[in-house]
Amino acid sequence: MSTPASLSPPIPAPTPLTAFFWESLTNRQLSILRCQNCGNYVHYPRPICNVCLSEDLAPEVVSGKGTLYAHTWATQAFHPYYVDKLPYCLAVVELPEQPGLRITSNIIDTPREQVHGGMALEVVFHEISPGLTLPLFVAEGFAPVTA
Repeated sequence: MSTPASLSPPIPAPTPLTAFFWESLTNRQLSILRCQNCGNYVHYPRPICNVCLSEDLAPEVVSGKGTLYAHTWATQAFHPYYVDKLPYCLAVVELPEQPGLRITSNIIDTPREQVHGGMALEVVFHEISPGLTLPLFVAEGFAPVTA
């Protein structure tokens, strides 16, 4: 039986530039492009380093640790798939590999009153549909229930 479109999550369309990211998530790894010339991490994926303008970029697995930079609680679904998941925490997580290196994700399995700027986080990988694994974050040291 197929899943109605309203119950399926929006599925990203990987491109040659982003395919490495989605493939690494399937392998339960978080990979970010890194300039092979100057060492700068580049995220969101772009074809050119924003520091030295080199085109020599390659994916590199990062630690999966992070610090909550900013967050908000979604109380209105932007897509039918998310209606029964409200409220959820949309977060910008700064990765320790480089100042200003940030990824947008969700914080899960953490009570709302415990979510605060600067909190230590770690990545968990959640397969939300066949072929789509997302990097989500939990409070560091927390054993997630849903991952």
